[in-house]
Amino acid sequence: MNQSSDHRLSPTEGEGFPKSLRLRRQFEFDRVHQSDCYAADQMLVVKAVTNGTMVTRLGLSISRRFGQAVVRNQWKRMIREVFRKQRNELPTGLDLIVRPRRGASCRYDRIAKSLPKLVDRLNRQLHRDNNRSASVD
Repeated sequence: MNQSSDHRLSPTEGEGFPKSLRLRRQFEFDRVHQSDCYAADQMLVVKAVTNGTMVTRLGLSISRRFGQAVVRNQWKRMIREVFRKQRNELPTGLDLIVRPRRGASCRYDRIAKSLPKLVDRLNRQLHRDNNRSASVD
């Protein structure tokens, strides 16, 4: 196959999902898991911690209890896609770990409503906590 017949489309600027937007190493996941800051609804559970940068990064934690690999991969694809499409509207400077809530069904429209609300709630909570600790010092 030559390059001219390769019809793969590259994502337009701002729509990709580069490695810099992902939590990839165990210590990054551990840092978020050690945080007590989380928010949940009927669809998702999200944990967060500030990362000291202007970039919000995503990590996924979907265990085998959610189903076979096909189901887990479907959840991963949906959550990544929602994050990718909405990342410009999300607060910056957070590391997030997202997982589905037990019993939730994997639907794009519901994930798209849930994720930004939970991330905004976490962002307010983290900034409130940071302001309290700064005023105590």
